[in-house]
Amino acid sequence: MDKHDALSSEPASNVRTHEGKVIIITGAGSGIGRASSIKLAARGAKVVIVDFNEASGQETLDLVKSNGGDGIFVQADVAISADVQNYVQKTLDAFGKIDVLFNNAGMMQKFQRFQDVSEEEFDRVIDVNLKGIFLGMKYVLQVMDKQGYGHIINTASTTAIRAEHSLASYTASKHGVAGLTKAAAIEYVRKGIRINAICPGGVATSMTAAVPQELTESGYIPEEFPNMRIGRYADPAELAEIVVFLASDASSYMTGSIILADGGLTL
Repeated sequence: MDKHDALSSEPASNVRTHEGKVIIITGAGSGIGRASSIKLAARGAKVVIVDFNEASGQETLDLVKSNGGDGIFVQADVAISADVQNYVQKTLDAFGKIDVLFNNAGMMQKFQRFQDVSEEEFDRVIDVNLKGIFLGMKYVLQVMDKQGYGHIINTASTTAIRAEHSLASYTASKHGVAGLTKAAAIEYVRKGIRINAICPGGVATSMTAAVPQELTESGYIPEEFPNMRIGRYADPAELAEIVVFLASDASSYMTGSIILADGGLTL
């Protein structure tokens, strides 16, 4: 666990604003997913921690339980339909409903010129970042449609609203997440189901720790990367607070929203 994940593992407020809610969090083994799992559980939610990495996912569950929270862990590759259907079914078996899906799992691509991106890397980035979001929405929406209520929160990126140099595959995948969010929000707006997306900028997680070195090796460093406009990267716990708000009844009039939380990166 790096120092940023350690910060995100600190106990959250004990105000029980999410009492009884069943919330699935994908990519919950680290970063925003881990911080959100801990904060949501501390507020009374029953969390379903989903991650490809069994060790880190189990570690998140241990942190949740050590803070008095309730939840389960399900190992899954979000790009595989059978795995997604399994975490949905395991949630129903354990808790009988799904109130919220935080569709958060994702991956970075190697910084490189468009013409140098391999088909294999493009396929994997699209599979995880876009197909994984699609599959999570597809199978959870089937449950929520029967329930007559629910909320899906997708993790997009600032690259969902603008391109980033040397990140063509990642940019395409996150534009797609914004598109899926809006398309589903329109379809389900009268069915008691809301779908929103958050767009983080620079976040201090294990996934982004290698970015400075990769930028140096690529030969291109965007001017905003060395000195973020707000002066620092976000801590995952800061983004988790936005997830906590969205997963609460306080966001009841929001759907189809693409929410920037980027420290001014896109200004």
